[in-house]
Amino acid sequence: MSQIELTELQRRLVIETQSGLPLVAKPYAQIAATLGCSEEQVLADMSLLLEKGVIRRIGLVPNHYRLGYTHNAMTVWDVDDAHASALGEKVGALAFVSHCYLRPRHLPLWPYRLFAMVHGKTEQDVEQQIACIHELLGDHCRQADRLYSSKILKKTGMRLKPKFVPLPVEKN
Repeated sequence: MSQIELTELQRRLVIETQSGLPLVAKPYAQIAATLGCSEEQVLADMSLLLEKGVIRRIGLVPNHYRLGYTHNAMTVWDVDDAHASALGEKVGALAFVSHCYLRPRHLPLWPYRLFAMVHGKTEQDVEQQIACIHELLGDHCRQADRLYSSKILKKTGMRLKPKFVPLPVEKN
């Protein structure tokens, strides 16, 4: 994967939008005004950054707790490596799985290879979802466990910071 060198405007655009778009009728126009450029320039740079993979996606992130999904668990599954990718695709396609991925095992303490996060309005909902995954995995599942969330943690990805500009030093 090759690195992308951002222009100063692109860097400022990433910094301005990395915490979300402004909740106004014309968010890109407001961003442009803040950055001192045109809305067309903002849209062109965002399109380019999406195309180059610098920006992965633009979308809203719902607060699932406010929607009533107060129970969630990371499920972990010990499945044969030969089937792990195909099974992960099937599990990840389930409507109640928010994310699903493969991780290395850490034997002998951690045999799990497949991880899937599930969300429900009740613990019973989550347990039914786990049972559905277990049924889908069938004989490919050697063992499994669930790790229920006990705390809400603020989750954010890496954030760019504005460049450090040293203040001029007064000479006496």
